[in-house]
Amino acid sequence: MTEQQQQPKPAGTRPFNFSAGPAAMPEAVLQRAASEMLDWQGSGMSVMEMSHRGKEFGAICTQAEADIRTLLAVPENFHILFMQGGGLGENAIVPMNLSRGKTADFVITGSWSIKSQKEAQRYCTAHVAASNAGDHHTKLPDPSTWQLSQDASYVHLCTNETINGIEFQQLPDLAALGSNAPLVIDFSSHVASRSVDWSRVGLAFGGAQKNLGPAGLTLVIVRDDLLGHALEICPSAFNYKIVADNKSMYNTPPTWGIYMAGLTFQWLLQQTEGALTGVAAIEQRNIAKANLLYGFIDASSFYVNKIDPSCRSRMNVPFFLADESRNDAFLAGAREAGLLQLKGHKSVGGMRASIYNAMPLEGVQALVSYMREFERSHA
Repeated sequence: MTEQQQQPKPAGTRPFNFSAGPAAMPEAVLQRAASEMLDWQGSGMSVMEMSHRGKEFGAICTQAEADIRTLLAVPENFHILFMQGGGLGENAIVPMNLSRGKTADFVITGSWSIKSQKEAQRYCTAHVAASNAGDHHTKLPDPSTWQLSQDASYVHLCTNETINGIEFQQLPDLAALGSNAPLVIDFSSHVASRSVDWSRVGLAFGGAQKNLGPAGLTLVIVRDDLLGHALEICPSAFNYKIVADNKSMYNTPPTWGIYMAGLTFQWLLQQTEGALTGVAAIEQRNIAKANLLYGFIDASSFYVNKIDPSCRSRMNVPFFLADESRNDAFLAGAREAGLLQLKGHKSVGGMRASIYNAMPLEGVQALVSYMREFERSHA
């Protein structure tokens, strides 16, 4: 490493990281964690060194649970679980807990819902109630066309498809569609970016590494009546009732991930936008960022976004250069401009800008400015 590389950058000059996950975290959270790294609040220990059953970590976990309940307005009849395994793990853990070995309905909207349906086939009949594959995952299937099962144990949606850039702007009302099944949502990549209508949800899960904290922590929010139905083959550490009864301490939880997510929850609660606070404030900011980026792309013939405007994700914005022979030059120039990890997922190609909660408006402005200059110099 050269002497220049070893020199720390002045505050506020970090590159803008558009990674889809693990993703950028709020700089204030990283600074707080750095200041407490060797000694958490006079305990003489790093959080990574604490017993998960000690009073110090107990205080951290209790506060994190209380803060996410406040942040997302989670009703009291829902349990908040801190687990491991990520979204892919939950693709198995959910059917092991909720399917009762019978039928579950899946609405296919992109790569992640496809993975969920395939994994669930190992534990139940995973019925495809609707799919947008015919539209190349560029639109959402109209709920009026969904073929929901009469006896489904649950209905699964990925409410924001990280890879494809599709987001449900409103959760479906399953009762109005003739289904009594609870709705399960994978909200990994837009958790805490917008409010959740808990009257329409039975269970929500998400990996933390996109919008809440580092990889390793999985957030599960599950309604009380859905506990206690796990299949016999379900490992005890993944049985929601056992985890809930033990307040996420049945096995050693991802302590560092919970601590970092807790700091992120506190940061989110402190956010303001006019008279709005918390998630309401961050949602307005996210709308402004997404409108800026999509607006520029739509006004250009040099860049293309293929997703129907009615379901474009506010968090993950895939786009393509009209002339893809310029992809490498675009990415190289972006890196030089301090705009990192813009390459699209390998299954889709092109580019992808993930503009999660931690991405400031200034980062999107810098990206648009770079895209405009790249277009000017290469058109």
